[in-house]
Amino acid sequence: MPARKKITTEEQAVVQTDLEKQPESEEDREFPIQDQPDTAVPHTDSENGPEEPGTQDILQDAPQTDSETAGNASEALQNAEVPGTIPQTDTENTEEAPRPRRRRSRATAAETQSEDEAAEPAPSEPRRRRTRSNLNIVSIDESRSVETEEDKARNDLIDLLESQKSGRILTGTIQGVENTTDNPPNSLAVIYHGNFKVIIPAEEAVLPPDDLRGRSLSEIMHYLITKRLGAEVDYIVKGIDVQAGIAVASRLEAMRSKRRQYYFGTDRDGNNLLYSGVCAEARVVSVIRAGIFIDLCGLETYIPLRELSYQRMLDAASQYRPGQRILVKILDIDRSDRDNIRVAASVKQAGENPYEKALRRYSIGDCYVGTVSMVDTTGVFVALDGGIDCLCSYPKRGRPPRGARVTVRILGINFDSNRIWGAITHIAAAR
Repeated sequence: MPARKKITTEEQAVVQTDLEKQPESEEDREFPIQDQPDTAVPHTDSENGPEEPGTQDILQDAPQTDSETAGNASEALQNAEVPGTIPQTDTENTEEAPRPRRRRSRATAAETQSEDEAAEPAPSEPRRRRTRSNLNIVSIDESRSVETEEDKARNDLIDLLESQKSGRILTGTIQGVENTTDNPPNSLAVIYHGNFKVIIPAEEAVLPPDDLRGRSLSEIMHYLITKRLGAEVDYIVKGIDVQAGIAVASRLEAMRSKRRQYYFGTDRDGNNLLYSGVCAEARVVSVIRAGIFIDLCGLETYIPLRELSYQRMLDAASQYRPGQRILVKILDIDRSDRDNIRVAASVKQAGENPYEKALRRYSIGDCYVGTVSMVDTTGVFVALDGGIDCLCSYPKRGRPPRGARVTVRILGINFDSNRIWGAITHIAAAR
């Protein structure tokens, strides 16, 4: 291993001259070297190879400011030892003299860090998961009470499935009548349960009459279903097609289930739920001129005009319509045939008889004002205050039109039969 030698004064002067001639970069002018930390950054020269360890130690101990470079660098070089042989010529010293290590400025480090961050691929933003609308709803209370469209559709399907599996009775309104393409065509009653279309075949919707009166069965069934448009009926689901949104149901099965519950069910004391003299709620399913058909706890029965009101009535459609709920009084029940129960009911007897109080307002021989309610072959009926009709004979001046204001003189009152009659004395002039 060659012996180390001291650097001569001449060599020291050459090195010092080279350091002073080294150009100053823009970074050094903007950020002075003395402001940087004392740690050195390793340097690799691509042309001359790695620097020697001795030279690096010299440069780390060398002063960093321009004002102290001449004195401090000379003192450091005098006491340093460099391994190997140092060239003696000025040209060689200029070419092979080790370059002073420049410390990276703060700006340079910041820019390098920014470039490194830019070079690295930025982490992709997490994709937002699409959530259902009901998950984004803020509720007022602890649990949300408002239903969304998704909630309603799910609940509608659950209702239909529950009816199909457990026989639960659902209620809906007949909103349409459709015919199939069969020969002969079959009629279908249409009910909508939410977005589901519930169809009830005619043979599962109404019972055919005993007398067809010379008409075909399909025609009669179509007529019976058409008369029940708008009626509120019960049904039990028999099948569901979820994709098509269609369900098939039976009304007659639901009516049989209700009859078993109300006509043969008993209370805690063992008494029947329905019996003669009790009042019950019923639904009007069909209206004709002479009366109405009602659904009374799973049994269809007919109520004529005379049992609809204490007042005279020409057409039941003037006061009743399908889908209407009314209060009726059961007059009689025949349970002898379990499959063919018969019931007689009355609407007017479910309420108070107005004649019992109204007849006491009038006295025979006095005159009262009323409105013509009906004109038929019997005579002219005048509605008096209190909801009672006074039967009058045809006046000699000609019968008044319906709705005309007239004056009536009372001729007789029968409190037993709730009848009152009189004579028209004056007819108000039409306006």
